Amino acid sequence: MKKKISKLRVNKILIFLFLFSFLVAIIKLGYVALSDNVDGKNLTKFASERNTEKKTLYASRGTIYDRNGDVIATNANSYTLIAYLSSSRTTNPKKPQHVVDKEKTAQALSEVLGIDYDYALERLNVKGAYQVEFGAKGRNISENKKQEIEALALPGIGFTEGTKRYYKNSKMASYVVGYARTQENGEIVGEMGIESYYNDILKGKDGYTEYQKDAYGYAMGEPYRIEPVSGSDIYLTIDSGIQLILEDAVHTLEETDKYTWFTISVMDAKTGAIVGSANSPSFNPNTLEGLTNYVNPLVGYTYEPGSTMKIFSWLAAMENGVYDGDETFMSGSVKVAGATIKDFNNVGWGEISFDTGFAYSSNVGATYLAKKVGAKKLREFYESLGFGSKTGIELPGEEAGVIRMTYESELATAAFGQGITTTPIQTLQALSIIANDGVMLKPYIVDKIVDANGDVTYQGGKVELGKKVSSSSIEKIKELMYNVVYHGASGKTWQPSQVTLIGKTGTAQIARASGGYLSGAGNYIRSFAGIFPQEEPKYIFYVSAKQIAGGAASVAKVVTKVVDSIANYANITTEASELDLSQIIDLKNYISTDVTQTKEALEALNLEPVIIGNGSRVINQFPLKNTQVLQNTKIFLLTESTEYLMPDIKGWSTSDVMNFCNLIGLKYKFSGYGRVQDFNINKDTVIDLSNTLEVTLSSA
Repeated sequence: MKKKISKLRVNKILIFLFLFSFLVAIIKLGYVALSDNVDGKNLTKFASERNTEKKTLYASRGTIYDRNGDVIATNANSYTLIAYLSSSRTTNPKKPQHVVDKEKTAQALSEVLGIDYDYALERLNVKGAYQVEFGAKGRNISENKKQEIEALALPGIGFTEGTKRYYKNSKMASYVVGYARTQENGEIVGEMGIESYYNDILKGKDGYTEYQKDAYGYAMGEPYRIEPVSGSDIYLTIDSGIQLILEDAVHTLEETDKYTWFTISVMDAKTGAIVGSANSPSFNPNTLEGLTNYVNPLVGYTYEPGSTMKIFSWLAAMENGVYDGDETFMSGSVKVAGATIKDFNNVGWGEISFDTGFAYSSNVGATYLAKKVGAKKLREFYESLGFGSKTGIELPGEEAGVIRMTYESELATAAFGQGITTTPIQTLQALSIIANDGVMLKPYIVDKIVDANGDVTYQGGKVELGKKVSSSSIEKIKELMYNVVYHGASGKTWQPSQVTLIGKTGTAQIARASGGYLSGAGNYIRSFAGIFPQEEPKYIFYVSAKQIAGGAASVAKVVTKVVDSIANYANITTEASELDLSQIIDLKNYISTDVTQTKEALEALNLEPVIIGNGSRVINQFPLKNTQVLQNTKIFLLTESTEYLMPDIKGWSTSDVMNFCNLIGLKYKFSGYGRVQDFNINKDTVIDLSNTLEVTLSSA
């Protein structure tokens, strides 16, 4: 009996435990069902992430073009080098799929990638690694470099494919265009210049795919897909022909002179479009080689401009009715509020007129005029021309500069460009009044933006900012600027041979951060503001150089060379009206045409085609379509070849050499001045694009 009761009790206990466990399970299940968070986990999110796969589809970044539709920046396939180390990849010993000979592989990769052998070998000896990469030098590899590595037939070497930003003409307008970089997640992001300023417009809108997957990771049903929308294309106002002229001039200066920095920019006098802007130092946006400064000199450099401001202080005197060009003053020096203002030669030129004072760039004359105008009116006049304010051009990092005239001494120095700061783009904007009968134009650098559907979503163009100066004052200042170039103290230094140039020189002391100015013969910023042709202005330019060893003479060489080259390029030389119009040829678009037929067609026009590569079709050309050229001009035609033979470039101009090198991506270096006398790559040999073409020039 006791046994039976004991068994019954056990059964009751078991039933109770079962029912209790069941009740706990029900309560737990209810809690889980009704709660988002259990044991510190968000179950809704956990389930979603566990069962849903989502992948970003990056939009294709828009292309940046010049004003003629020639590509400046675009997308290109890139590759990351992978070395597979695990022997588990190899199933057939006769065809190894992993790195077998690490020393041989390290040696080969160090040579082709330009990396240290010990570093390469170290990467290949990483213990336990299935695969390794090779840092920055092993990423963003071009198609040509990939093929070069594949030709080595190294076991265990492979590639992953991606996209990178490619800048076809290397350093050309690099501070304007900027650069974009591929991020770790595959997205391309603009980090400087136009690439940064218009990053959202260029990058487009990313899409994605999303699908549900089962416990084994397999897709369940059709994926949901949102297609990416490609970024818009941007057409700049940069004219590649003019830009190359500027780059050529700057490159020549790099070989012949020393300076801290040098910048030159050109604006269309009738529209305000920036057609060229070159700087030194510069950088290669493909590799970032040479990038030490992230500020675009055109909009971001602020400095005391010096005597180019006399253009505007003389105009201020005219507009305020206190200017008499025949009135005389004693040059040399003048006392202002206890300070002595001196002319640049310290002694002056005796008693001279204010007209002559402009031609000789007299600081004393500027001081007398500023005192007549007064601080309030001079400041207001400067500000009416945009000094002290941003122009609003479509570039990042623009600075406003400072216009300060609190004290009488500041009024005096402001008249000849000291004690105030300006930017090159402000000077170009202010100069536009001289080319447009007193009407100021807003500078711009984006011609148009075209979306993925081909619709123009933004159209740049001429914007008038109002008439700032009377016609009579404009005619007078043009006369004075003519006298600077043709009757000034510098003689023929600034006179080009092809067109009539008007302008004004500038020499400014360099301010110390701690106050005062640097001393010494070379511690100046040299500048020149110019407009040409005088008869019907077409271009405005501004050039400045900090601590240039050759002084004003070096700047003048650049100015005359650039003005003559642009005049020839744009067919606006003084002698142009005397040319036989039959010798002027409008180039067509030869891209995608047959090489042989195009060569024959160009020769029939008395042009000189230069065929680059052994391909059968043209993939690029220079000069570009719609460019006007004269007979006997070289026309470069790039074919779809993978290798290029070195032509005989003896007798070529520096521009010809630059055009050739830029088309194939070959670095170059000039020494001397004139035309090609000698060069270091043997003609008719295959060009190694990792080398540098060294060219010796001679004017003999």
